[in-house]
Amino acid sequence: MKAYRAIGTFRNGKHDQAYTLDIVASDEEDARHRVYSNFGSRHAVPRRFVQIETLKTIDPSESTAAVVLAHFRDE
Repeated sequence: MKAYRAIGTFRNGKHDQAYTLDIVASDEEDARHRVYSNFGSRHAVPRRFVQIETLKTIDPSESTAAVVLAHFRDE
Protein backbone atom coordinates (compact mmCIF):
# COMPACT_ATOMS: atom_id res chain seq x y z
CA MET A 1 0.00 0.00 0.00
CA LYS A 2 1.12 3.53 -0.80
CA ALA A 3 0.05 7.01 0.25
CA TYR A 4 -1.37 9.26 -2.46
CA ARG A 5 -2.31 12.93 -2.56
CA ALA A 6 -5.17 13.95 -4.87
CA ILE A 7 -5.70 17.62 -5.74
CA GLY A 8 -8.63 18.89 -7.75
CA THR A 9 -12.17 20.23 -7.64
CA PHE A 10 -15.68 18.88 -7.18
CA ARG A 11 -19.10 20.37 -7.89
CA ASN A 12 -20.70 21.75 -4.73
CA GLY A 13 -24.10 23.11 -5.71
CA LYS A 14 -23.50 25.68 -8.46
CA HIS A 15 -19.83 26.20 -7.57
CA ASP A 16 -16.64 24.19 -7.86
CA GLN A 17 -14.93 23.47 -4.55
CA ALA A 18 -11.16 22.85 -4.44
CA TYR A 19 -9.88 19.91 -2.40
CA THR A 20 -6.70 18.16 -1.33
CA LEU A 21 -7.15 14.58 -0.14
CA ASP A 22 -4.56 12.14 1.23
CA ILE A 23 -5.48 8.47 0.92
CA VAL A 24 -3.96 5.00 1.14
CA ALA A 25 -4.32 2.74 -1.91
CA SER A 26 -2.62 -0.19 -3.59
CA ASP A 27 -2.10 1.54 -6.96
CA GLU A 28 -3.10 4.66 -8.90
CA GLU A 29 -6.32 3.14 -10.24
CA ASP A 30 -7.39 2.16 -6.72
CA ALA A 31 -6.52 5.66 -5.50
CA ARG A 32 -8.77 7.24 -8.17
CA HIS A 33 -11.60 4.92 -7.18
CA ARG A 34 -11.20 5.85 -3.50
CA VAL A 35 -11.28 9.59 -4.29
CA TYR A 36 -14.50 9.19 -6.30
CA SER A 37 -16.02 7.00 -3.57
CA ASN A 38 -15.12 9.49 -0.86
CA PHE A 39 -16.91 12.41 -2.52
CA GLY A 40 -19.83 10.22 -3.57
CA SER A 41 -20.48 9.00 -0.05
CA ARG A 42 -19.74 12.21 1.86
CA HIS A 43 -21.16 14.80 -0.53
CA ALA A 44 -23.43 12.78 -2.89
CA VAL A 45 -21.39 13.99 -5.87
CA PRO A 46 -21.50 11.84 -9.04
CA ARG A 47 -18.09 10.74 -10.34
CA ARG A 48 -18.38 12.94 -13.43
CA PHE A 49 -18.39 16.05 -11.21
CA VAL A 50 -15.17 15.11 -9.37
CA GLN A 51 -12.11 16.40 -11.23
CA ILE A 52 -8.71 15.01 -10.23
CA GLU A 53 -6.04 17.44 -11.45
CA THR A 54 -3.04 15.69 -9.89
CA LEU A 55 -2.62 12.33 -8.21
CA LYS A 56 0.85 11.54 -6.94
CA THR A 57 2.55 9.21 -4.53
CA ILE A 58 3.74 10.91 -1.35
CA ASP A 59 5.89 9.96 1.60
CA PRO A 60 3.49 9.00 4.43
CA SER A 61 5.37 11.26 6.85
CA GLU A 62 4.29 14.32 4.76
CA SER A 63 0.60 13.69 5.47
CA THR A 64 -1.50 14.78 8.43
CA ALA A 65 -4.55 12.72 7.37
CA ALA A 66 -5.66 10.31 10.09
CA VAL A 67 -6.17 7.40 7.68
CA VAL A 68 -2.59 7.70 6.38
CA LEU A 69 -1.07 8.09 9.83
CA ALA A 70 -2.99 5.10 11.17
CA HIS A 71 -2.04 2.85 8.24
CA PHE A 72 1.68 3.62 8.38
CA ARG A 73 1.93 3.92 12.18
CA ASP A 74 3.93 0.70 12.70
CA GLU A 75 6.35 1.15 9.83
